[in-house]
Amino acid sequence: MKLLIINGPNLNMLSKRSQEHYGELTLKQLNNQVRRYAKDRGISCQFYQSSYEGDIINKLEHAKVNGIILNAGALSHYSYAIRDCIECIDIPVVEVHLSDINAREDFRKVRVFDGVVAQLYSGGKQESYFRAVDYYKELFK
Repeated sequence: MKLLIINGPNLNMLSKRSQEHYGELTLKQLNNQVRRYAKDRGISCQFYQSSYEGDIINKLEHAKVNGIILNAGALSHYSYAIRDCIECIDIPVVEVHLSDINAREDFRKVRVFDGVVAQLYSGGKQESYFRAVDYYKELFK
């Protein structure tokens, strides 16, 4: 099984942003932890990060994987273009967030991907990604 992990805007700034919300790991460290976690479960991962909505849409449209883990960052709260893309592709997408979006500012509680993603995991920092990997392990067993 192969997963694509897409990280959106500002996730390349991990460890420089509010560590209270996002943790201390850099994106490279986070990716390495997710890669090891998935590999221990027989799953391979590809990683992609972009701060551009169109790049993320192109990556979603052209993905050749079994599943996608998407942390679209702030785009999760207002990108109807990404939502429409998720709805059109034939690959299950799991939305993840490092922080607990429901315990933060009101605008972060708005999720435009609701109804088109297979699952949501938030608030667990890297555990959110691990839970998404476990979701796919269970889905494709």
